[in-house]
Amino acid sequence: MVWLHVKKIVVVLIGALLNAIGFNLFLIPADVYAGGFAGVAQLLSRVLTEVTPLTVSTGFLLFLLNIPVTILGWLKVGKAFTVYSFISVALMSLFLELIPVIHISNDILLNAVFGGVISAIGVGITLKWGASTGGLDIIAMILSRMKDKPVGTYFFALNSIITLTAGYLFGWEKALYTMVNLYASTRVIDAIHTGAQKLTALIVSKNAPELKKAIQTKLFRGITSIQAKGAFTNEDKEFLMIVITRYELFDLERIIKQTDPQAFTNIVPTTAVIGFFRKD
Repeated sequence: MVWLHVKKIVVVLIGALLNAIGFNLFLIPADVYAGGFAGVAQLLSRVLTEVTPLTVSTGFLLFLLNIPVTILGWLKVGKAFTVYSFISVALMSLFLELIPVIHISNDILLNAVFGGVISAIGVGITLKWGASTGGLDIIAMILSRMKDKPVGTYFFALNSIITLTAGYLFGWEKALYTMVNLYASTRVIDAIHTGAQKLTALIVSKNAPELKKAIQTKLFRGITSIQAKGAFTNEDKEFLMIVITRYELFDLERIIKQTDPQAFTNIVPTTAVIGFFRKD
């Protein structure tokens, strides 16, 4: 268990470092803006620097923006998920302060694409290991446990505000390159982890009672159980169906691996859930 936490922290550290590299070496020098709270921090930093005598770094603003969200996540989501998310934010803020802002390329398109890809690799591996990069991820987790709302709408709304604000203040060309960055980062995150906010796990197991108990103890999710029979082996099995959020995928995979490594599991994206979706 201790070794698992160590590996998770190392992955979170690497993810935060890649995120900071994407920002300070590509996005910030080119004035291309990211999505989510990081993009908001970029915009605020630029506006404060140009409009006021203050010079406030993106890393510091990102840390400040995540404090109230982290408190809310601690109360509504869970301690482990929130702690790792806050560690991710704190490390990224630290790396943003330590890594110098360098103009590697004068080509804005290259900066938008490479900045988006490198940052997205950091986000993707962090999500894959059951943590998040804070901000909108924690808000999405809270909303998914309160009501079955289309979380993607909130992501789209905030990213649209960032894009339009960047275009209005600094030129519409910047807005277009910001859209390129958002598209590139979304595609990479989808490839590494998943873009779906909810997932359906279809599990065929010979050890279903223990597996159901382990899943419900850790994830607090309802499970539908159907008697099944292997067509080739003619063995009696159980078919389990469970709907989870993408942030719970790491925990579910670990539970299955520990409880029934021979189980057959199919993970598919879920467009919507109509009816009862059990929350904490």
